Amino acid sequence: MDRLKAIECLVSAVECGTLSKAAEKLQISVAAVSRGVSELESHLGIRLLQRTSRRLVLTEGGNHFYQRGKQLLLDLEEAEAEASQTTAQPTGTLKVNVPVTFGIQHLAPLWPDFLQRYPELRLELSLSDQKVDVLEAGYDLVVRIAALPDSSLIARRIATTHSLLCAAPSYLARVGLPNHPDELSQMQAIGYSYARQRDEWNFQHIHSGQTARVTVPTHMQVNNGDTIRLAALSGMGVILQPSFLVGDDLKAGRLVQLLPEWQGPTYGVYALYPSRKHLSAKVRVLVDYLQHAFGTAAEQDPWCSLA
Repeated sequence: MDRLKAIECLVSAVECGTLSKAAEKLQISVAAVSRGVSELESHLGIRLLQRTSRRLVLTEGGNHFYQRGKQLLLDLEEAEAEASQTTAQPTGTLKVNVPVTFGIQHLAPLWPDFLQRYPELRLELSLSDQKVDVLEAGYDLVVRIAALPDSSLIARRIATTHSLLCAAPSYLARVGLPNHPDELSQMQAIGYSYARQRDEWNFQHIHSGQTARVTVPTHMQVNNGDTIRLAALSGMGVILQPSFLVGDDLKAGRLVQLLPEWQGPTYGVYALYPSRKHLSAKVRVLVDYLQHAFGTAAEQDPWCSLA
């Protein structure tokens, strides 16, 4: 028997638990499965399986070979899938979860072109700023904004955004401009309730590297960036929000950047998906599309004049 087929017999026998179930899965006879395992044992000179009346038990050497053999079959399957994807048109439903504000402002304009390029795809899109379990929720891909993706998922950076400290001219006319981050403790602030440290803002001086950590009096906590932005525009206080949210307001003068020499945290915008193994064509084309759409934004912040 072909050695690759014999390895497939061993792996299927272990995963199915019996030779008969492995034979059913592989659509060959039980005798053929048994012969494949026996030929491997003869070739290697070791026993791979202990056969009992009820189950199959891997030997120590058999377990090692099973793990390597299973990986070999997975690598082969992935290579075949990648080769076929070069010509195959992605099809099926693509289930994606994205942040609310970033999804509306910067991803929504991309979807018409994406679906026009891949007409056999159906996009199932949900918007949420909360952390989601990709596997449990059944998402093919999620977009998240973080300093570093704290996850076992595969992460591809598609953009970069800086946190900018700003407020409306109407608010600054009442309280004046701060000269140092410490003075923020005397000002009203609007916080983001999903932030890890909701009332503590961190800064670094862009020239000296000096750091500052300030506890700000947030008289309003919100779990949505658009609401925070509107609150700031109405003169309710200072905000520390990503450039993709406030960049246009700063350029138009609706908001004023404060302490520009003090930089807030920098975040990556990441496309996250479960594994490179058996990465489907539909996920692959979406990740590639997003990276191409944002171009150099992966390294340079396109919404921030400081980048």
